[in-house]
Amino acid sequence: MANPLIQLGFEIPFDRIEAEHVEPAIDELLAVSRAAVDAIVSQSEPRTYDNSLGALEDATESLERAATTVGHLESVATTDALREAYNATVPKVSAFWSELAMNDRLYQVVRAFSETEEAAALDPTRKRFLEKTLDDFRRHGAELNPEDKAKLQAMEVELTKLTTEFAQNVLDETNAFELVLTDESQLAGLPQSVKQAAAENARAKGLEGWRFTLQAPSLIPLLTYLDDATIREQVWRAYNTRAVSGERDNRPIIARVLELRRAKAELLRYHDFSDLVTEDRMAKEGAKAESFIDDLHGKTRKAFERENAALQAYRRDLEGNDAPSIEPWDVAYYAEKQRQAEYDFNEEELRPYFPLDRVLDGLFATAQALYEVEIVERDAVTWDPEVKSYGLREPDGTMVAAFYVDLFPRENKRGGAWMNSLISVGYSEDDPLPNLGLFCANVNPPVGDKPALLTHREVETLFHEFGHLLHHCFSRVRVRSLAGTNVAWDFVELPSQIMENWCWERSGLDLFAAHHETGERIPDGLYDKMVRARTYRAANAQMRQLGFASTDLALHRHYDPNRDGDVMAYARANLQKYAPTTLPGNYAMLAGFTHVFAHPTGYAAGYYSYKWAEVLDADAFTRFKKEGITNSTVGRAFRDTILSKGNSEDPAKLYEAFMGREPRLEPLLERAGLL
Repeated sequence: MANPLIQLGFEIPFDRIEAEHVEPAIDELLAVSRAAVDAIVSQSEPRTYDNSLGALEDATESLERAATTVGHLESVATTDALREAYNATVPKVSAFWSELAMNDRLYQVVRAFSETEEAAALDPTRKRFLEKTLDDFRRHGAELNPEDKAKLQAMEVELTKLTTEFAQNVLDETNAFELVLTDESQLAGLPQSVKQAAAENARAKGLEGWRFTLQAPSLIPLLTYLDDATIREQVWRAYNTRAVSGERDNRPIIARVLELRRAKAELLRYHDFSDLVTEDRMAKEGAKAESFIDDLHGKTRKAFERENAALQAYRRDLEGNDAPSIEPWDVAYYAEKQRQAEYDFNEEELRPYFPLDRVLDGLFATAQALYEVEIVERDAVTWDPEVKSYGLREPDGTMVAAFYVDLFPRENKRGGAWMNSLISVGYSEDDPLPNLGLFCANVNPPVGDKPALLTHREVETLFHEFGHLLHHCFSRVRVRSLAGTNVAWDFVELPSQIMENWCWERSGLDLFAAHHETGERIPDGLYDKMVRARTYRAANAQMRQLGFASTDLALHRHYDPNRDGDVMAYARANLQKYAPTTLPGNYAMLAGFTHVFAHPTGYAAGYYSYKWAEVLDADAFTRFKKEGITNSTVGRAFRDTILSKGNSEDPAKLYEAFMGREPRLEPLLERAGLL
């Protein structure tokens, strides 16, 4: 039977892809891509767009599709055999991209084309593609001497191996932990829905009692509601000391990854890795990103200190003046009690109003109202029976894109939530092909005879990832490499984070939020309490993100192992400045920081992007608030100026095209109650 990965069409045959197909397919497609590149550089005809940049786009497309598909399957349906095959191909693919970026003959081809009359007359999108390609060549070492190119290529391959191992260690460590309780008295404080989920989890494993894991749907409610502080501490410590011992110790990986990134930046003549990363982003340099984070830190510090003093005082009110200081595993627990006391609001009150099917319907209804499209379920082969596929169509029936939705945790699936672009096309008005993507999450599954009932935070997560997906789906960029979400990383979170706002507006919630038994909308009183409580401990929420961003930048701008010693201790000391309590000496959040260490670059020196984009989303949403949150005219403007443009223009100009001005910081501070 033909290898299904060799010629992937729009309908990906997930049911036919086996681990045994992976290496042969990747090897063959690497050979095809290398041959195509050789043909480009050996071309003797005068240089044109079609035989240089256009040919380069075509040369790697099949390889990209196959590698993306394999990487996707390894993250959602992994097996020992698939992981082994994937790990065997990752260094080969990494080496190819590194070779391509440092191919001097190819670089000269692009430079030669850049000097032609055709290049001077290119349309703006292709001109940007040419300029960015030349910049990328320089940033990836095309102008280095042969010896340094070899060094850089070896670094890239090693970084890929190490960061893949890092991610797999975190997944394995997460799956290795379980807490099984058999005495129901130990569950005091937990909502009934959480106890039911833990009981079903235990039964699925053939166990008696209640089973808890380090997956978010299990971990978060346990830390938030369980009365037993000893158990909270046990679980909190397990989560924050993952991958720091035995065969899955990520500490040496972190040290080596940072060393390689420093060496890479030095080889390419950048001051540090943050300058290398941010050069083609909105921040432009690491110092500006760091200054942005420091400025927000200063604007948040006083409110942060007030919130933490108030929480400790609240505990003393409950337990007496000799109540001990709040520990890290106590924060969520007492914060939830304080919130209930001050706002008479318990997030669990909202859960019955968020049955999963209705949330998805509302998510799609929001997009349909804003962007005047239709979203319908479609038949498609998937990687798991619980995965569904949908088509996104224009009013005339033209399919803009299709996508998959995978929402429940499994042991063969990594944690968290994400969106992925399976097929990204260069747009052509003559032959408009659809894009293909997906979004994944790990939300609470159904319990007993009830539907899956989500927390409000999980609803926000789905809206967030769907925002990324719409950015991909609505792309109308003729150059594939600049399409969809292939934008500056401090801009890419704007389309996702802005979607979360619809989860807070009454008219937005009324599109989908209804009691799973009665169909009743969220009562006005409950909605009012939810909105009032939105800014509860907002300074702590902001400081948490700022702490991650600051530590990320510190590691890539300032950390010197010879001067600063152990990287875990260095990171812990930096994070302490942003923590509401004293962190234990063995706190090792860094060993599970997949955003920064599970990819050769990923969010490394770029975690600040979340806050940067949050400024943009809070400001941009003011236009929706002013003109109507389901106003299709505003939706069309956002689609036309942001979602459809990909990386075809400078993101600052795209933002100004939508808002008519530069972004303002005040809407973010106002939304968080920090003005």
